[in-house]
Amino acid sequence: MELHADFTQRVLIHTSDMDWTPSPMPGVDRRMLDRIGEEVARATSIVRYAPGSKFSAHRHDGGEEFIVLDGTFQDEHGDYPAGTYVRNPPTTAHTPGSDQGCTIFVKLWQFDPDDRTQFRVEMDSDLTGDTVRSKVLHHDARETVRFISMVPDATLAEIPSGGAEILMIAGSATECGDRLNKGTWLRLPEGAPISLTAGGEGAKLWIKTGHLPFAAAPNV
Repeated sequence: MELHADFTQRVLIHTSDMDWTPSPMPGVDRRMLDRIGEEVARATSIVRYAPGSKFSAHRHDGGEEFIVLDGTFQDEHGDYPAGTYVRNPPTTAHTPGSDQGCTIFVKLWQFDPDDRTQFRVEMDSDLTGDTVRSKVLHHDARETVRFISMVPDATLAEIPSGGAEILMIAGSATECGDRLNKGTWLRLPEGAPISLTAGGEGAKLWIKTGHLPFAAAPNV
């Protein structure tokens, strides 16, 4: 399967308008945003766990990063409440699920194969800045991942190297005439500028830059 696999194109998806499709595991549904591959895939998705659902134990040969959007995600390593950012690098394994139900934004097979740094961090804390406050969640030679909180009418303007990917977590914003609401996913190709203006309630967003030149199908 190839879905939005041309990384030279701008893609904007209002994920709240999408239907849920079932995964191979009962009680776990997803909204696919981009994908190269079948069940083993370089993939970006919104995944919803029904209360009491879980995946069987598995290993992440290509790495996994995710944000908990609502509810509490769980595995044998602990509980991950909404607002948590998690990186599980290649070779890590777990048995994910949720007793009460949760929704996550997850990216698979998008790590440096040699990355072995596993961590979790609360996104909306220890921010720096004034009208545009931010926190670096992760940085390496391939990418930079940030959480950004903007006051109403604030503007984020930059030209990131290596493209950009944005998920609106709360509030709203406009970008190139398009309105981004909670759950909107935007991918900008390499060389494209970001010009994002927060709406009247402000905006909170997750943003990754620099990574698109490394996009490729899993080597399995």
